[in-house]
Amino acid sequence: MELYFGLKLLWWLLLGVLLLGLAVMVGMDMGVGALLRVIGKTDLERRTMLNAIGPHWDGNQVWFILGGGAIFAAFPLIYATAFSGLYVVMLLLLWSMIMRPLAFEYRSKISSAAWRNTADWVFLISGALPMIIYGAAMGNMLQGVPFHFDWDLRSYYTGSFLSLFNPLAILAGVLSLSLAMFMGANMIAIKTDGVLAERARKVGSLAAFVAIALFAIGGVWISTLQGFTLTHSVDPALAQTPLTQTVTRDVGGLLANYRAQPLLWVVPILGFAGMLLGGLLLRANRPAIAWWMGVFAWVGVLGATAISLFPFLMPSSSNPDQSLTIWNSISSQTTLLWMTGFSAVFVPLILWYTSWAFYVMRGKVDSHKIEHDPHAY
Repeated sequence: MELYFGLKLLWWLLLGVLLLGLAVMVGMDMGVGALLRVIGKTDLERRTMLNAIGPHWDGNQVWFILGGGAIFAAFPLIYATAFSGLYVVMLLLLWSMIMRPLAFEYRSKISSAAWRNTADWVFLISGALPMIIYGAAMGNMLQGVPFHFDWDLRSYYTGSFLSLFNPLAILAGVLSLSLAMFMGANMIAIKTDGVLAERARKVGSLAAFVAIALFAIGGVWISTLQGFTLTHSVDPALAQTPLTQTVTRDVGGLLANYRAQPLLWVVPILGFAGMLLGGLLLRANRPAIAWWMGVFAWVGVLGATAISLFPFLMPSSSNPDQSLTIWNSISSQTTLLWMTGFSAVFVPLILWYTSWAFYVMRGKVDSHKIEHDPHAY
């Protein structure tokens, strides 16, 4: 019994690690895409930006696959409910992820200004849209998603597509995009020099300060919302379903865990510190250190969201008693044991080869070589 309870908590933490990897690594690439026509003023400058992340962008997609795979295997009820109810959003995300590599690989194949401009806009949209959706998803989880189950756990989504882009979700989406742009600007400042790096420093530091304002506004906002409180359920160490619990909603409930454990305030403070120091360091031309501050900023943002929701993962706004939590939406003990074993091998391996790839391909991107290299992006 204690083992199953520990595995549930472990996979909640591991899911957070995978979502963090997605936000940092994939978000960095998406941020470069979102900045492509903001920082890059000429074709050569945009090619330089693409080649700055060219050796890494496809490898970074493994975090996207790991995040989806972990939800599918460890939290199947979350996967089934979210993917069926939020189908249109998932299709938007899928199409953006399909169009992005096409723009990446084929942009430089034709020496046509119209062709390359079209590819640039595709790359920009397919970089900004996934990060907006990523943040909007977090904003919707904080408010609850309108779904419910029938007696055999068949889920029904009762909301609309447009309702997912409510004011708080939009704020969270713009916050996510701002942090992605900050990380992308750091990458450009690290890998390039001259006027391109200078523009990246200015835009990136501005994105960090915008993120600070949005994070602060969001924090005040959620303090006025009705949170979710689990008042009765089966023992968390036992297998259970969302049909065997009682959930109430109270104004300020999203801050209940902070009130119970004041030490948890360290997490959002870490987020603010990461954004502030990151913006100042980038402006001071220390992009490598600023990039790591961006990691801390993401830890603070995602960690603060997780703490506000705990133990909920996908609360229901239409039927709170059927909300999905860590305890009732997770796989069996046997499944979690197998997944833990595989993760103990492959997650460190992914971290190792990602670090190795960045180390081997370190250094500045030479725009003059790119200009005369037919194989460059």
